[in-house]
Amino acid sequence: MAMDLATVVDEAMKAEAVKEDEEEEEVMVVVEEGASGGRCGGEAVVVAAADAEVEGHPYAFHVSGPRNLPLPNWREIIRSSWKDPNYKRMVMACFIQAVYLLEIDRQDQKGEEDGLAPKWCKSFKYKVTQTLVDERDGSIYGAILEWDRASALSEFILLRPSGAPRAVLALRGTLLQKPTIKRDLQDDLRFLVWESLKGSVRYTGALEALKAAVDRFGSTNVFVAGHSLGAGFALQVCKDLAKQGIVVDCHLFNPPSVSLAMSLRSMSEKASYLWQKVKASMPSKEEASLDSAKEESSIKKRLRAEKKWVPHLYVNNSDYICCHYNAPSSTGPDGAPDEQQQQRKASEIAGDVVAKLFVTSSKGPQKFTEAHGLEQWWSDGMELLAVSDSKLIHRQLKSLYSSTAAVPPPAKS
Repeated sequence: MAMDLATVVDEAMKAEAVKEDEEEEEVMVVVEEGASGGRCGGEAVVVAAADAEVEGHPYAFHVSGPRNLPLPNWREIIRSSWKDPNYKRMVMACFIQAVYLLEIDRQDQKGEEDGLAPKWCKSFKYKVTQTLVDERDGSIYGAILEWDRASALSEFILLRPSGAPRAVLALRGTLLQKPTIKRDLQDDLRFLVWESLKGSVRYTGALEALKAAVDRFGSTNVFVAGHSLGAGFALQVCKDLAKQGIVVDCHLFNPPSVSLAMSLRSMSEKASYLWQKVKASMPSKEEASLDSAKEESSIKKRLRAEKKWVPHLYVNNSDYICCHYNAPSSTGPDGAPDEQQQQRKASEIAGDVVAKLFVTSSKGPQKFTEAHGLEQWWSDGMELLAVSDSKLIHRQLKSLYSSTAAVPPPAKS
């Protein structure tokens, strides 16, 4: 009996040892498959690594995006954040960032599932429905983003918040990377020389996309946003539509304000200022003043009669690319403002707003790379000063409502 019991115990111990050996072999097989790139283990490891890389990327939405910006929820039906100008500015800046990242994702061969761009628009219940591609190099320079009703319904947002657009045309600026830098700089130089972007294929593509969105949704439901070079394109296409009586909400971040044509015009204006001083002592002074007053009165009447386009411009004085927008409208030959003329112009603007210009306070970014960057416009605690007088905006207003023809831009390339 004792022998039988000992035999049974010995066999049980052997069976348990065999089972442990089999389990160890199974574990080793799984580990080896994972290390050698087997389907299950290998793919799981690769996906986890990729996810970790995206999650920790400096351009990931949760890393560099807005911190305290309220995201859409069912309460938006009652109280819309889109009625807050600061919220609208931040979201527009985020949409432009999404376009920058669309091009970076394209260069890195990433799509909607593993790319960085989608989160920058999905967080606000918008989705990319069309990308604008430069036929010269295949790069993405803009996109149409539309309200994502399905995504909104998943969070019980039954209606689009009041003030939220149905579609947004977002245009990026210069991207200093090898696949895009050639064409980006080509358009930069085009503006620098001609102060116009109408000769670019990107202008044509942006204008066609904007017209299609307006035809589909209506001008009151379409916004346009651009940064740097993209702000130049946005300004151009919106002005052209405004001349046709089509007005859209436009947000321009760090728009370019420096060109050779502008420098020559500035020299001409200074010479004209000196000549006006000479004419002031001549008998024809009253007649000249009367003609000038009639011209200004005519422009003001047209402004009141026509539907006005009032763009939103966001400028940092430490950014030499866009800082000239903050120059006062009336200056003397030495560049100093003529106080009486400036006060008169400011009072006129108060009655006929030509643009909403916002300039960063002294607490804003001071280094050029940061002052020209897009991140400052969705940062917390951004202090903006509203400016009611701008020489550059006045000139652009005159070109918008004037019947005089502009210098033709170079042919398409």
